[in-house]
Amino acid sequence: MSLGNDSFGNSNAAPSDGGVAERIFLVVIDATEEHHKALRFASLRAKRTGGRVALLYVIESAEFKHWMAVEDIMRQERREEAEALLHEVSADVQELSGKTPVYFLREGNLADELLDLISEEKGISILVLAAAAGKKGPGPLVSALAGKASGSLRVPLTVVPGDLTDAEIDALT
Repeated sequence: MSLGNDSFGNSNAAPSDGGVAERIFLVVIDATEEHHKALRFASLRAKRTGGRVALLYVIESAEFKHWMAVEDIMRQERREEAEALLHEVSADVQELSGKTPVYFLREGNLADELLDLISEEKGISILVLAAAAGKKGPGPLVSALAGKASGSLRVPLTVVPGDLTDAEIDALT
């Protein structure tokens, strides 16, 4: 369920000079620590390639269905928290990439909404995720997308190791 987005809309990225479409780096924003690694990598790659960063935040659907008014209040609170985080992250992206990011705010299952967005928005060029650091594994989204779902992605997937330092990410980009 789409809750709206900004100027990215439902069209392809605008061509830059020479008629080449702007490269769009999509980053999933969530409560994990590692999303900052993906955000830094994508922002610096966008800056160096003349591209742009798009941010996706998915509000997981609530299981609370007993009282509609309470559910509506909870949904509004989650949306306000998501918008605040997107605005905070947007400032970091602008500082690193030199461009205001595009953002998408959706409600539903994260993996489903991510795959739907990539399918709908033909201007998205690359999906950038970060793997969790440590022995727990890369995280459920990275595991799903790098595994069985990898064949259904129409864009390349870049996975940034979660234990890289900012200096190491800077050197890679």
